Amino acid sequence: MTKLKIKSGDTVRVIAGDHKGQEGKIQKILIDKNKAIVEGVNMVSKHEKPSASNPQGGIVKKEAAVHISNLSLIDKKGDTTRVGYRTEDGKKVRFSKKSNEVI
Repeated sequence: MTKLKIKSGDTVRVIAGDHKGQEGKIQKILIDKNKAIVEGVNMVSKHEKPSASNPQGGIVKKEAAVHISNLSLIDKKGDTTRVGYRTEDGKKVRFSKKSNEVI
């Protein structure tokens, strides 16, 4: 299992693949598959059977997972950056390698 440097709620940009350049917040991380579900990115159409929660059924648009290697964190300035770890006051914190600021 690899250590993931991005977390749920981070704003990321897709840096490779069909959706290159799109941005969104991470909704969920799938640790076992090294993938993340990003809000508004990689939308797919899926057929759903009628159920109690969706009595009509039909075609539904939803986000599909994107591999972590294709995502880059966006810092406060709006630039993509890599993530590092350091200790400050005895606590482990994440920081932006480009601007050297705590995330």
